[in-house]
Amino acid sequence: MDVILKEDVEKLGFKNEIVKVKNGFGRNFLIPKGLAVLATKSAIKILNETLKQRQEKEKEEIAEAEKMVSNLTSLEVVLHAKVIDGGNKLFGSITVSQFVDALSKLGQTVNPKFVKIASIKELGNYEAEIRLNRSVKTIVPFKVEAEK
Repeated sequence: MDVILKEDVEKLGFKNEIVKVKNGFGRNFLIPKGLAVLATKSAIKILNETLKQRQEKEKEEIAEAEKMVSNLTSLEVVLHAKVIDGGNKLFGSITVSQFVDALSKLGQTVNPKFVKIASIKELGNYEAEIRLNRSVKTIVPFKVEAEK
């Protein structure tokens, strides 16, 4: 089932984006909560007209997101975590909020809804995928070290 999002939905997409979802998720959650509408031909025409009108504003947002990509990729992000008895395993795991906090300490603010990291339970080097805009994504490398 294709739906048009009326708002940003975490781990699904941004406002005014057409996404494919399972029928039950669309009918029982997205549409009743007002987060999406069914992507009919007329709804898609209206969406395309709206997007044409917003295209200039979108160009500015993309330019700003591209600047942010260059800032984010140049950062050296290091997260500190407790380690179990001096080994390599973490006491707990690294979360998105810890990663976003580390970025904010370095002067970069990102929406945690659009950050994806794998399950991290050991020390080492990892990557986080950040979606800054509908068409702009970036991969930010970071390191997990033992707390001193």
